[in-house]
Amino acid sequence: MTSEIISTKALKNDPVFGQMSFDGHEQIVFCNDEDTGLKAIIGIHNTVLGPALGGTRMWNYESEWHALNDVLRLSRGMTYKAAITGLNLGGGKAVIIGNAKTQKNAALMRRFGEFVHSLSGNYITAEDVGMETSDMDIVREVTPYVTGISESKGGAGNPSPITAYGVFMGMKAAAKHQFGTESLDGKKVLVQGVGHVGETLVKHITNEGGQVIINDINEARLAELSKKYNANVVLGNDIYGLDVDIYAPCALGATINDKTIHQLKAKVIAGAANNQLADEIKHGRLLKEKGIAYAPDFLINAGGIINVYAELEGYGRDEINRKTENIYNTTLDIFKLSEQENITTYRAAFNIAQNRIDSKKKESKS
Repeated sequence: MTSEIISTKALKNDPVFGQMSFDGHEQIVFCNDEDTGLKAIIGIHNTVLGPALGGTRMWNYESEWHALNDVLRLSRGMTYKAAITGLNLGGGKAVIIGNAKTQKNAALMRRFGEFVHSLSGNYITAEDVGMETSDMDIVREVTPYVTGISESKGGAGNPSPITAYGVFMGMKAAAKHQFGTESLDGKKVLVQGVGHVGETLVKHITNEGGQVIINDINEARLAELSKKYNANVVLGNDIYGLDVDIYAPCALGATINDKTIHQLKAKVIAGAANNQLADEIKHGRLLKEKGIAYAPDFLINAGGIINVYAELEGYGRDEINRKTENIYNTTLDIFKLSEQENITTYRAAFNIAQNRIDSKKKESKS
């Protein structure tokens, strides 16, 4: 066997600490297993309020750099999601690099679970893109540090319906702020991404009389849901200039960026995707200047973490629903604070979350 010395010039400068999305993460764990082909990254952003909890995403990333940036941004978002929702949890996330349809198997999931277990509860995993409740059941075979397992096994089950319900509550609050009524009856809503969460959101909007337009890379899925919910379909990526009232991004993040933000005709943005703003400061400010009501994603998509937190705290379905419904009130509070202090809704939500973390840190030191 021979070894090769890699020149530092061949490596990117500051591959972890230099990432803009690093933002003071406590721990980054790189997981590699040749036998199963597992390549994963676990990001633990902050554990001031409690153990870091966040889902595992399996995605065929363009590069390992994209995977790293994704896990950094996602885990950071989980910190503020838990904080603003009032949960005693920190922020963490994991990504597995690969095609979930062709490369995911029980052996790979068990090996990933062993890596999670090695962190001794500092990180608790859950379901995210490319994962199913059954995958979490497999992880549970090797570690207790997993949530979102099947109800038959004592878990809270699939978090997607609760996530969608929270987004729906946030959307209604944003509509109340922007249009003067929370009712979505007659409102044109573009839902981008119709996976588990997106479909349930479409159902809620349709039941309230909203006119839904759906967009997804899976055309067969679009045809199925169009028939099921009488929704209009739009194909491709040229969707941001559509004449709609509400844009609901429910796929991957950063769809509000330098290219799309000036095309938007929607007056409300409220969706389930994480990290919807490519640049939180810049694009949050531009949305405010354009008069677009943005419901911060890490607030309104918190239903999922509320659902899995129930497994740790032992509360039931009624309390899950109550906490999720309260997203409506918190969203209204965020819009009010944004106007009072003349700051973006992102900044208003961030400040509330950060203040809770800072207070806990100060309390722990005293």
